[in-house]
Amino acid sequence: MRRLHGAIRSYDWGSRTVLAELTGRPSPSNRPEAELWLGAHPADPARVDVAGSGESLLDVISADPRGQLGETNASRFGGRLPYLLKVLAADEPLSLQAHPNSVQAREGFERENLDGVPLDSPVRNYRDDNHKPELVVALTKFEALAGFRDVRRTVELLRALGVAELDVCSAQLAARANSSGVRALFTRWITKDGNSAPLIGDVVEACRRYLSTQRDGVVGEFAAEAQTALELGTKYPNDPGVLISLLLNRITLEPGEGLFLAAGNLHAYLRGAAVEIMANSDNVLRGGMTPKHVDVLELLKVLDFRPGSMPVVRAEGDSRDNRRLYRTPETEFELTRLHLDTCRSGAPSSAVTLAAGNPRIVLCTAGSTVLLSHCDSLELSAGQSAWLSASNPAVTLAPSQQHAQVFVATIGSG
Repeated sequence: MRRLHGAIRSYDWGSRTVLAELTGRPSPSNRPEAELWLGAHPADPARVDVAGSGESLLDVISADPRGQLGETNASRFGGRLPYLLKVLAADEPLSLQAHPNSVQAREGFERENLDGVPLDSPVRNYRDDNHKPELVVALTKFEALAGFRDVRRTVELLRALGVAELDVCSAQLAARANSSGVRALFTRWITKDGNSAPLIGDVVEACRRYLSTQRDGVVGEFAAEAQTALELGTKYPNDPGVLISLLLNRITLEPGEGLFLAAGNLHAYLRGAAVEIMANSDNVLRGGMTPKHVDVLELLKVLDFRPGSMPVVRAEGDSRDNRRLYRTPETEFELTRLHLDTCRSGAPSSAVTLAAGNPRIVLCTAGSTVLLSHCDSLELSAGQSAWLSASNPAVTLAPSQQHAQVFVATIGSG
């Protein structure tokens, strides 16, 4: 087992305090810090303590894929670590976006290679040949838009805002209350080429009126949706993403709750801190709320327009154990949360053993924990992480303070 040092990514929507405080650095930071990458993605691999120096996890795995990943995993995933673990810190909304499935990613990557689009080009859609399903688990209250809402509820929301053009849209959507109706309205709004500005302005004002109208001190049932559209309209005036937000599920995750996003799911994280695990990819197709490249035609190819609710993913586990697994259908990754505590005497009242044979990234997010393996030990404080190769002996985790919260990422068992 080796200490792992993640790569911090700076984007405008990031926080100046969350990652700095989590990792024990001066806060606020000099610039927004949005993501802490813990993995072996070529764009920004984490570094492993090896023989007193830092070495790229990508290079460590490439030099010994069977030893680091296990023979079966190395063969199955082409000698690459198939998952990427992150910590997200959003002070402002991310772009409206979706990710391709495996076939779309391979075809898009090959097509842009043949077209000679450089990997670092700002108009590149596919930066690798992998899909990007993802699971996000809240560390704080976490707000998001994700998936197209049930059509009946969307019709009710559009009517509640009292905008004439929205009334027309809601009638058309009610007449075709399925994925084709959602697709038609989405396409209409995202392809208006600047002509949507008057409607966006009307919607923002309607949301302001809606929020100011209370009965017996109680705001309307769509207050969260109206507040989100109002905030987005203030930050991104004339952006069609303001309208599109009205079509999506508005979700609030409490700490420990998760959200799984399959390929084609349109989403935007709004604010909060979270642990995120995904297939090892950086393929993003944007739909708005960003100065970055938006390829509408390519986005329409990958989007899943099926309406419905987005279920919250809650960790599962035996009450006698201290590990909780977040179940997803993906085989590239698996995420477990550990709660480790000490009794009043100071001795560990809970400990968890991780069996040998699977490559893991261990991330401490609260308190501190000690990893024990034969004669080897490693202590992790909040914000610190470790790499456990497949050839590492079994490791036992115990709290070194009163309490520790730890996330363990590994390859899925499916």
